[in-house]
Amino acid sequence: MKRTPKPVFFIVALLIVALGYTSFFGIYKNFGDRQDTVIRGASDIRTGIDINGGIEVTFAPEDASIDATDAQIEAMKEVIVRRMIANNITDYEAYTDTDNNQVVIRFPWKNNETEFDAKSAIEELGKTALLEFYIDETESTGLPTEKPKKEDFVLNGSLVSAATPGFDQENTPIVSLELDKAGKEAFSKATQKQADLNKGLTTKKYTISIWLDDECISNPTVNEHIADGNAQISGGFADYAEALDLANLINSGSLPFSITAKNTSTVTATLGERALEIMVIAGVIAFVLISLFMIFFYRLPGFVGVIALLGQVAGSIAVVSGYFPFFNSFTLTLPGIAGIILSIGMGVDANIITAERIKEQIRGGRTIDGAINNGCSESFWAIFDGNITVLIISVVLMGVFGPADSLFAKLLKPFLFMFPVSASGAVYSFGYTLLAGIIFNFIMGVTCSRLMLKSVSRFKFLRKPWLLGGKRQDA
Repeated sequence: MKRTPKPVFFIVALLIVALGYTSFFGIYKNFGDRQDTVIRGASDIRTGIDINGGIEVTFAPEDASIDATDAQIEAMKEVIVRRMIANNITDYEAYTDTDNNQVVIRFPWKNNETEFDAKSAIEELGKTALLEFYIDETESTGLPTEKPKKEDFVLNGSLVSAATPGFDQENTPIVSLELDKAGKEAFSKATQKQADLNKGLTTKKYTISIWLDDECISNPTVNEHIADGNAQISGGFADYAEALDLANLINSGSLPFSITAKNTSTVTATLGERALEIMVIAGVIAFVLISLFMIFFYRLPGFVGVIALLGQVAGSIAVVSGYFPFFNSFTLTLPGIAGIILSIGMGVDANIITAERIKEQIRGGRTIDGAINNGCSESFWAIFDGNITVLIISVVLMGVFGPADSLFAKLLKPFLFMFPVSASGAVYSFGYTLLAGIIFNFIMGVTCSRLMLKSVSRFKFLRKPWLLGGKRQDA
């Protein structure tokens, strides 16, 4: 049986401590009065309205005499919501008031700010969306990330009269475009040019890509010259909801009016002042009590479990704060904190199950190495079954209540017909932090804790049965 080298304990423990320190406190560089963030810490996390309060803004057409249609009001809400998501503001409330031609938005203050610059935030959320069409050269099936050159410009959203979701003769979701007179002429020239460019091409093709606020939202290939100003975007839609989303985005960029903020008001934290500070203090106290319990009842496995638990907490905080470059920062709400707490409970449970199995092995007469190996092996599937069940639940919550274009929504496309079209930042936040916590439980509570325990048990002064649960009994 291959033994784990002694230095492994110190290497893993130091990596966990380093992750814990940097994820909680971050790393910053000061250049005079300017402070640059190298690694984001817990203080950089944007907290939700329930914890930190926020602002309520009512948006409406700048020209009060305009009587906007229901579709235009819905499109106005869609573009504002997209801008909040682009800024990683996932805790928001958005309502349409079609009777009064307005959209009501609530979103949280930036973290650690006492004087939120509401004016600049409103201007960023409320400006009219810029919709543009370009002839685009591509060799892949994905959406392009680099905007085409100016000479490839076709038309802008002001020439789009309407974008309407629907179905074709084969009952496949589509989006129908209707262009005005100037748009009809421009689109006719562009589709003819695109058709000519695609003749004889095999490895690449020319498309007419659609861009909203410098982000490509669709990249369709026009199969024939279109001269009447009516076009259909088909293919790539899993269901009607996706076609509806694209139609709303296109309409949001072709609004015939500018958007302005009619009024603003402050939203107080629903949990009261100092809610975050109180929760942090309660969390520290809870972690200390859990650590004492683990060490007192399970000794060496408990001590190792506490280190692993620190790594799990640090990992969960890091995923929310934007510590890792491949994870965007996330707005932390009360349901999100609940997800972290639940996953920590799962982490404690994983270490207790392993420690109990080791204790049983010691009391049954096994050697120290045999007890640790058998205890880890016998506890694995019980831990795996419990965690994988929660992981599946968190993925379903994120898929059903998150953005329609998210990875989890795409994974669940075959099953989402059973659920109504819905989005809830609170539920999505809970699922997100729960998923992150469960993943780090597998990394820390299962993998790292076992590596550390097998390594530290090789030190002679620690090879005592009572440190693993009691004296060995004679067979």
